[in-house]
Amino acid sequence: MKQFHYFASACCMVILMAAANLELYAQAPVKPAAGKILQDLKRLNVLGNVLYLAAHPDDENTTLIAYMANEKLYHTGYLSLTRGDGGQNLIGPEIRERLGVIRTQELLQARRTDGGHQFFTRANDFGFSKNPEEVFSIWNREKLLADVVWVIRNFKPDVIITRFPKDSRAGHGQHSASSILAEDAFVAAADPKRFPEQLKYVEVWQARRLVWNISSWAFKDPKEFEKITPSLLKVDVGVYNAMLGKSYGEISAESRSMHKSQGFGSTGTRGSSFDYFQHTLGVPAKTDLFEDINTSWTRVKNSSKVEQAISRAIAAYNAANPSAIVPELLSARTELEKLPESFWKQRKLDELQEVIKESLGLYMEATASTYSVTPGASLQVQVEVINRSKVPVQLRRISFPFRGSDSSLNASLENSQGKKFKASVNVPLNTDISQPYWLKQKDSLSLFFINNQKDVGLPENNPEAKVSLTLGIGNQTFTYTLPVLYKHNDPVYGELYQPLSITPPVFANIAENVYMFSGQEPKQITVFIKAGKANIKGSVALKLPQGWRSEPAAIAFNIDTDQAEQTANFNLYPPTDASEAEIQAIVNLDGKDYSKGINVINYNHIPVQVLFPGATAKVVKLDLVKKGSKIGYLMGAGDEVPRSLQQIGYEVTLLKDADINTENLARFDAVITGVRAYNTLDRIGFYHSKLMEYVKNGGNMIVQYNTYSDVKTNPGPYPLKLSTDRITVEGAEVRFLQPDHAVLNTPNKITPKDFEGWVQERGLYFPNQWSKEYQAILSSNDPGEKPLDGSLLVAKYGKGNFVYTGLSMFRELPAGVPGAYRLFSNLISLGK
Repeated sequence: MKQFHYFASACCMVILMAAANLELYAQAPVKPAAGKILQDLKRLNVLGNVLYLAAHPDDENTTLIAYMANEKLYHTGYLSLTRGDGGQNLIGPEIRERLGVIRTQELLQARRTDGGHQFFTRANDFGFSKNPEEVFSIWNREKLLADVVWVIRNFKPDVIITRFPKDSRAGHGQHSASSILAEDAFVAAADPKRFPEQLKYVEVWQARRLVWNISSWAFKDPKEFEKITPSLLKVDVGVYNAMLGKSYGEISAESRSMHKSQGFGSTGTRGSSFDYFQHTLGVPAKTDLFEDINTSWTRVKNSSKVEQAISRAIAAYNAANPSAIVPELLSARTELEKLPESFWKQRKLDELQEVIKESLGLYMEATASTYSVTPGASLQVQVEVINRSKVPVQLRRISFPFRGSDSSLNASLENSQGKKFKASVNVPLNTDISQPYWLKQKDSLSLFFINNQKDVGLPENNPEAKVSLTLGIGNQTFTYTLPVLYKHNDPVYGELYQPLSITPPVFANIAENVYMFSGQEPKQITVFIKAGKANIKGSVALKLPQGWRSEPAAIAFNIDTDQAEQTANFNLYPPTDASEAEIQAIVNLDGKDYSKGINVINYNHIPVQVLFPGATAKVVKLDLVKKGSKIGYLMGAGDEVPRSLQQIGYEVTLLKDADINTENLARFDAVITGVRAYNTLDRIGFYHSKLMEYVKNGGNMIVQYNTYSDVKTNPGPYPLKLSTDRITVEGAEVRFLQPDHAVLNTPNKITPKDFEGWVQERGLYFPNQWSKEYQAILSSNDPGEKPLDGSLLVAKYGKGNFVYTGLSMFRELPAGVPGAYRLFSNLISLGK
């Protein structure tokens, strides 16, 4: 199912980072089985940290993370430099920041599956790069190094593991950059002279070793890898975990399959499977990654009584009655509290508190009656708590969100006798809206802007609305903090949870992201005004750049019901000359201006995400002539090209299975396949013969990029071979190989100016071999590399024309790049 709508002390800081994947970030409250409780219990006696470090969502070795977190019971983290904003999306149209939000949540779901913890830097994934020199010409190396050092100083890994080599074998400049930064940070994190401003929150930290998780994919000849394996440290990560009932290969597949936007559904494996490690920095290890690292309680002075109490609890654990060990756990907590403040004291107090809750079968949740609320409004909150054990538990206090005082209760929680408490709370007017913290300010190509140092590294926002429950267990006091979630029942999926959103009182969504004007005629600009609360009344206007004009100047609205909408239609008139600019919808409500839209991302494998983008749209006046009007579009992995073509007057029909026949296709001036259609459509082999017949009979077909590795059938009428060839520098020079070809001359005269202002890249996965029937139209290359001529191939076939292009039109058209529209119109106009 998918729906998309446009609408303190150093120690405390350590725990904030380390706890990033505890229940505060989970959606449905966790209800562990007896085997998982025993595993968490055993973890209490393991004091070791390991950090995996790479560049993107999906770069991580989920088998190794699952093994380290669940077999070795180390506190295991994954630091991804980016959120994957620059990639492609196989499940929907979201790209850039919206895709980064999806991939962030996919990583969090992966970590909930494999037991790891997730961290990020502020790096903005600007797309594919070929070497680290290019990467660091865009990324601010020193700022990203500071972020990596910050995570290391917080997380305190004993071992740091990189995924990639520093050289070209990494296959991506950002991959190489991640390992370069890891080496730099390994040293810098221990140096008090590096980033001293961090030291008011954290302490310096020296990891014991840095290793590369080396694999055969880094070698062109697998035999070269085989030669060096005897010298490498190896670990069998394929073992079976009886407490979880799965091998780590099976857990890994479940984790990796969370990367659905990248099409990474995986099949589990069973049996021995070895990972290999090459020493990089620090003290070398010969047989074990944690060789000569003390991971027992003896690394904490005077902690023997803590270890003994935990060991007694492990020995006495009864899966049929986990609560029987609570007295020993309380004893361990008493001894732990006596120790001086330290990283491990606080970490183990948090873990111990969770294990006690699990052992009691203690269920706690805080839910809201609605999924959104505005500052200044009231919110109905319900707390449910139940003790499912014979151990006496007292509910002493409840602290509801946004209240300055607690509610004292001293209620006894008897075995299986649940209690519910309700309260109405007022959300303060100064409460921040629930915009992801890295999107609160406009980003740059290289970095997201983050004002609060303590936010760096966090995977997502801390919840604005939280409930604290103070419990008495034995003679000890515990405080559990719960995020307030919206819970509802879906008739198909049953009980569902989603984050509570703090929203503005009104939203304005402009219907399109880009408006293209090829003449002087006005276009209708529709603004959807949506209420964030009931009974709002005001007006909306367009803030316009110089030379543009709208009618009317402003439109009044009056909305009675929360979440209801009203539309406002403006006629926008372009200037005479070519122009690229931005318009903004401004809503005036109660004397205050608002200019945020609302964007809901809803896929069933991640929690619902609500974003508040600026209420803006790009407007472009361009010199454009087009021929033909009817386009058949066969969607592939998902893109916004059809909407872009509609912007310049084409009538676009999204083709379905029944539409792919000779008679129906003949009515189109052009048939276009969406990105990766030849990778993702199961029936593309059947469609292909019909499409080629359409071309042969005089049709015009345009095939956009496909990846080389999983093409289901040759996409053209003649042989061509796809490759990994790509041009990552969006401003790379473009040369005309066939300057007199119709593609470059009719109906629009294409010049080098048409290749200015492109975004992210020129194109990707170009053919590198093709038969003589194809004509290569363009040549280009990244700096210092050989020319690539496969970005745009055109061939006559029968009476028609066939075009294959790896140019990234799926990025350029939605971004409103004028030259891309002019060139694409020429491709559509071939033969007209």
